[in-house]
Amino acid sequence: MSKEQFLSFSASGFTLPQEEIVELKKSNQSLTIGIPKEILLEEKRIGLSPDAASLLINNGHNIIMERGAGVSCNFSNQEYSEAGVKIVDKTEEVFKSDIILKVSPPTLGEINMMKNGTTLISALQLKIQNKEYFKKLMNKKTTAIAYDYIQDEEGIFPVVRSMSEIAGNASILIAAECLSNFNGGRGILLGSIAGVSATNVVVLGAGTVGEFATRSALALGASVKVFDNSLHKLRRIQNRLGVFIDNSMLHPKVLEKAIRRADVVIGAVRVKDRRTPCIISEEMVRLMKPSSVIVDVSIDRGGCFETSEITSHSKSTFLKHDVIHYCVPNIPSRMARTASFSLSNIFSTLLMKIGKQGGVNNAIINNPNIGHGVYIINGNLINKGIGEWYNLPYKSLS
Repeated sequence: MSKEQFLSFSASGFTLPQEEIVELKKSNQSLTIGIPKEILLEEKRIGLSPDAASLLINNGHNIIMERGAGVSCNFSNQEYSEAGVKIVDKTEEVFKSDIILKVSPPTLGEINMMKNGTTLISALQLKIQNKEYFKKLMNKKTTAIAYDYIQDEEGIFPVVRSMSEIAGNASILIAAECLSNFNGGRGILLGSIAGVSATNVVVLGAGTVGEFATRSALALGASVKVFDNSLHKLRRIQNRLGVFIDNSMLHPKVLEKAIRRADVVIGAVRVKDRRTPCIISEEMVRLMKPSSVIVDVSIDRGGCFETSEITSHSKSTFLKHDVIHYCVPNIPSRMARTASFSLSNIFSTLLMKIGKQGGVNNAIINNPNIGHGVYIINGNLINKGIGEWYNLPYKSLS
């Protein structure tokens, strides 16, 4: 795409005005990457593993990390130090870096510590942000990239997909724990053994979370029924799993019958850019077996059960109508080490690409897939949706 034109990064309004396009030589650039300790409640993941950090350092980049940033996912300071990472005690030193890599969005206090012109790579989590968050980033002349909106060459959101895979697999493991006697369950083994009826699992949603939840449940020997309103998704999940699975559209009578028989119900419904619709009413929850289990993976977007209420990793379940509810957002943080390895694969590739192309501006210009994640560049808001929602000035193509 020509640098003489405006760059359009997505149909939803990611654009780069011509006056912000800076001509840079496409040569390797050494990056200074800062990794602060995550302070958001119960966020235990980190953006780079020691091996990924070593790869970047061996390619000429510098990494500064706050002491203890990797401890929550069992990466020691020594492992990072041996990889060549500079370990610092003061948070302010980390935020002097050219690029800040965070899993969760920065707090307003952390934004204040950033120097002008910093590049921020973090989640956006638009639903929990406010106008002040974007104004502070703009005043700091920040270039902000939401990693959960970055696409790959096939149009897939790699971070969202990898975290959804983890959440899908984990949802079945969590349900298995909740079914045991020691967690207030019915004392049922999730799966099957000779001479004993298989556990009945209902999966709501045939997307990535639903696919991996179904895969794990089938591997344990459970009887699984999948519901979705998309015939395409139901056909796709069967093709990907390579076996026939009982499935249905979301017909109320069929759904009610399945819910009555279920030992476990996994809520894996996701609707793009909207709140998750309520699929299971309170009356339907009342019909479920005593001490059966609901795992509402969709809770971060509102939940698909009328009885769902947000819980935390430290107090993860509650009982309602004699049904165990697990409604913790950010399930991948429960498997922080695995999730961190997965994030590292994506972020190390992204940062290597930025370095090889001569810096962030060049990478954005030459890679529209990265541009999908850009919402502020050099202090200019370029996302139309954010601008209109928060009544902030933005630059976009008309």
